[in-house]
Amino acid sequence: MVSFVLIILASFFFLGVVVRVKSLTSGRKGPGIMQPIRDIVRLWKKGSVYSVTTSAIFKIAPTIYFSSIVMAILTIPHGKLPGLISFEGDFVMFAYALALGKFMMIVAALDTGSSFEGMGASREALFGMLAEPAFFIVMGSAALFTGHTSFYEIFSSINYGSYVSYMVGFLSAFVLALIAAVENSRMPVDDPKTHLELTMVHEVMVLDHSGFDLGTIMYSSLLKFAMYGALIFNFLVGAASLYVSIPLFFGVQFCFAVFIGLLESFMARFRMSHNPQFIFLLTSVSMLIFFGTLLVMGKFN
Repeated sequence: MVSFVLIILASFFFLGVVVRVKSLTSGRKGPGIMQPIRDIVRLWKKGSVYSVTTSAIFKIAPTIYFSSIVMAILTIPHGKLPGLISFEGDFVMFAYALALGKFMMIVAALDTGSSFEGMGASREALFGMLAEPAFFIVMGSAALFTGHTSFYEIFSSINYGSYVSYMVGFLSAFVLALIAAVENSRMPVDDPKTHLELTMVHEVMVLDHSGFDLGTIMYSSLLKFAMYGALIFNFLVGAASLYVSIPLFFGVQFCFAVFIGLLESFMARFRMSHNPQFIFLLTSVSMLIFFGTLLVMGKFN
């Protein structure tokens, strides 16, 4: 429960920090840190408009998308406290709960009958498929290193005792940070501020959503960022007392948001044909994590 509450709190300021960093790097003051949440609350106060060509799938997709992310968050522990849902192999449920939400958003985009939204849905499906192996290799390496297969036991058992193990931990955090950028269609894979439909990914998928539904989708993205930030925190900090872990949690979330802001400030978006190569590169880096894990365990002796 502690992890769930902390992720909710972190989601309130995460995108605001990203936007503020981007503003400062471009020489502007920028909006306040809480402005993205204010925009979402304003959308929640509005009604949704539905096209006559859409079915019930389009109407329920944002709710299922949000619910799938909440279900995934419930599996994430915090320090010495397990998540509300904890069992052997729960990281598999984590991945496929997120996949269910993404599937519903893809189907909802196709349900509109728009060729542009179908184009964005196909790109979203491709990018998700390419990013999935990197996540499973990272978590599989952590499971091999600790001898456990649940988030709570993995993070409770991680013990960095050598330079190679520290390298593995930081590489795992780096891969998760880039997976978060891919999953939320941020730079350099996608530009969330673009209005050119031919190069849009996630934004073109939600063109027909409005009002409360659009606000739910936007807040789901903030939750997903904070969720990956919690995973990064667990990889870097592991088990610690609440007095230490809670300040460190928000510190890691802040640093993660600054990293995303700097990434979007100083990296241009890749050409669409180069995005699959970049995402698949994460799998190559995750293989380094796997081999580093084998090295730490002495399997190469």
